[in-house]
Amino acid sequence: MSIDVLRTPDSRFDRIQGWDHETRYAQVGGTDDLPEVRMAYVDEGPRDAPTVLLLHGEPTWGYLYRHMVPTLLEAGLRVVVPDLIGFGRSDKPRRTSDYTYQRHTDWLLSLLDQLDLADDLTLFGQDWGSFIGLRIAGLQPDRFARIMISNGILPNDAVPMGRGFKAWRAFARWTPILPAPAVVTVASKRWLGPADLRAYAAPFPSRRYDAASRVFPALVPTDPDHAEIEVQREAWAGLGRYDKPFLCVFGEDDFVLGKLDEPLIQHVPGAAGQPHDRIPGGHFIQEDQGPELASRLVDFVRG
Repeated sequence: MSIDVLRTPDSRFDRIQGWDHETRYAQVGGTDDLPEVRMAYVDEGPRDAPTVLLLHGEPTWGYLYRHMVPTLLEAGLRVVVPDLIGFGRSDKPRRTSDYTYQRHTDWLLSLLDQLDLADDLTLFGQDWGSFIGLRIAGLQPDRFARIMISNGILPNDAVPMGRGFKAWRAFARWTPILPAPAVVTVASKRWLGPADLRAYAAPFPSRRYDAASRVFPALVPTDPDHAEIEVQREAWAGLGRYDKPFLCVFGEDDFVLGKLDEPLIQHVPGAAGQPHDRIPGGHFIQEDQGPELASRLVDFVRG
């Protein structure tokens, strides 16, 4: 299966500051049900070390983790940071209909399989990084030795998403423009400088490139009649049996997903006894509390 994709010119990333890690690429998909596209990712640190998988959300890319990666590498960990399809340096299918929750999950699984990431792997997910990561964890729990979530959830019809999410979904659908720098600015507490804003704008040279950002909120299964709700229910039930370490550290000022640590802590057995916390920060808590999150993540992995 093939689809029409856009590829952001490399020149758009020439002046990015604070994200000088080598970009690698993998062809993911390529089956009858999953179109083949190119996924960008960073993979640094010792290959025999415990590995941390950092998954970003919408409309960001791996750059969101620039304040966390140095601490993780200094601790001797291997760090893998993909750009989800439609974001960052990864390919961007042109039509909103090219994107589904299942495809996003399968594209990421294709990368994990190619990198043979199955031994002592830690998931860190936020926003859509948690939506995709927790779906995989619920259906394939053996992939992850431990999980840390910040401002995220596994969406399903048993967990109310709240007014903040519904407002964001409506905005993404109807706004004539969807500028990534403005979205990150509004949902962060830290002041973002011109270099930060350029980095978040870089993947999207024009409106033609933002199909993933625009359609993502509509893909979230929250209603009983959603096409993928049965898969979500199965994954949620799987998380209800996940007894390996599970930690929530959320931003206390996140108006989108900031209260959804409670259902996770109550539902996941591995959350019992963990040092869950809400710390000062907005939705993009990696911007507000990157070094602190990284330090807690190191302790969680080494603990």
